[in-house]
Amino acid sequence: MDPLCTPHQEEEKTVIMKEEKETEDEKKDDENDDDEEEDEDEEDDSETTVIDGEEELDDKSKETEPQQQKEQAWAPTTYSKFGKEVFCYVGEEISIFEALDSYGAVIWPAALALCHYLETNVEQLNLVDKAVLELGAGPGLVSIVATLLGAWVTATDLPEIIGNLRANLLRNTRGRWRNTPQAAALSWGPDVERIYPRSVYRYDYVLAADVVYHHDYLEELLFTMRYFCRPGTTLIWANKVRFPTDLVFTEDFKNTFNTTLLAEMGEVKIFMATCRDRGSPSTPPCWLRWERLRSSWPHAERQRITFNTTLLAEMGEVYTHV
Repeated sequence: MDPLCTPHQEEEKTVIMKEEKETEDEKKDDENDDDEEEDEDEEDDSETTVIDGEEELDDKSKETEPQQQKEQAWAPTTYSKFGKEVFCYVGEEISIFEALDSYGAVIWPAALALCHYLETNVEQLNLVDKAVLELGAGPGLVSIVATLLGAWVTATDLPEIIGNLRANLLRNTRGRWRNTPQAAALSWGPDVERIYPRSVYRYDYVLAADVVYHHDYLEELLFTMRYFCRPGTTLIWANKVRFPTDLVFTEDFKNTFNTTLLAEMGEVKIFMATCRDRGSPSTPPCWLRWERLRSSWPHAERQRITFNTTLLAEMGEVYTHV
């Protein structure tokens, strides 16, 4: 107690000090409340930010997942493609995706001509319930039209073409017809004897469109055509002439098979062919050349190395040695 103060003054002073202390306490409480509110606001903001971030991630994942599933469903192999083309045959719209990987994955004029011919000549070429093989099917337009006309189709091409070919086949035939076309890899040449044995595989029709162009496998192609074109099989070949080698192949084709020119559509010619008897006098030179190069020539080469030989005469395909 202050000795200079009266009891009353001392009492008043005490009251004032208490009031000041309470005021300071209230200010401190208000400041603490403000700090707590700011902390809560910051926590709310951070939670909101996290939630928004999670929502954005969820939205992005929802948008991405269907696209990934769709790509996996329709891209059995990786290939480069460009715009869809839509054709109308047999009263159906046919959508085709072409690939940029090779010439074999693009639709060429002879394929369009052959599709038109098959569609408009169903009485002459009835494909209903017939076994059909297409060589060099590419994006599959001819095989799709043959399927819609009622055939059981096997579409073949090189392994790198099969992915796009199979996708086009399924896209345009599934649910439209009871026959489901098959896609299979096939390389032209003697290996077909091992992969497609005669005892198992037999076809009523063999189709080929624009398979002759500037490449180095024309003899292998002719070998493959003759292998599949056996008695009872009809070969339909459509092609546009582009190079002199195309004309040479056409002559070999005519010499190999019994041929009939079915139609000419601009620069595209469509041939029908049936096999000839191998033992007949009309056996084609191209077939003999291929057979002898494949079998007899190594033996003749061994004879030439073993003996001192002289070529006396060459009469067509007959060689006389001494």
